[in-house]
Amino acid sequence: MKSLEEYIALAEQAHGHMCAGQILGLRMAIYGMQLLGIEDPTGRDRKRLVTFVEIDRCATDAIPIVTGCRMGKRALKFRDFGKVAATFCDLQADRAVRLVARETSKQLAQTLYPEIADKNQQQMRAYRELPDEKLFAGQWVRVTLGAEEFPGYKGERHHCQECGEGINFKREVVRDGRVLCRACAGERYYTPL
Repeated sequence: MKSLEEYIALAEQAHGHMCAGQILGLRMAIYGMQLLGIEDPTGRDRKRLVTFVEIDRCATDAIPIVTGCRMGKRALKFRDFGKVAATFCDLQADRAVRLVARETSKQLAQTLYPEIADKNQQQMRAYRELPDEKLFAGQWVRVTLGAEEFPGYKGERHHCQECGEGINFKREVVRDGRVLCRACAGERYYTPL
């Protein structure tokens, strides 16, 4: 694994700027890898890791910098729970750890560095320096993944009988004997014009 400073440089380049959320995401991923004993997540250990993220904010952009997990490789999963949290799954050892940023970390940053007026700068400094246990609450969890959730899964492709679009990875819905995509089954996030 790289040093925190090396990860910070990579995250800033990928995200476009450096902020407290990026530092938090990097630290969260590094801690997750340490807890799982994964030493080379972007190299020799890359096929044993799947990560679930629970928020679409800066921390989420930082996590793949450490883990190597990407959505396009089916190793990064997004569950929109609105929490600065991630679950790191070691597929080889069949174990997982969920980490969540402690609510107290922002206040702790303010207490430690009251002389820093800018909250982002204050938090960035604290998040670099605080011990993992002060930043994160951790819990060992079980994550059950169906075969279709694994990287490299090649499954049967279906076509929606309503719109005709292709459906991959067992995401079809069967309703009244018809195969539908989730959008046509009522889960649309858009409105056709």
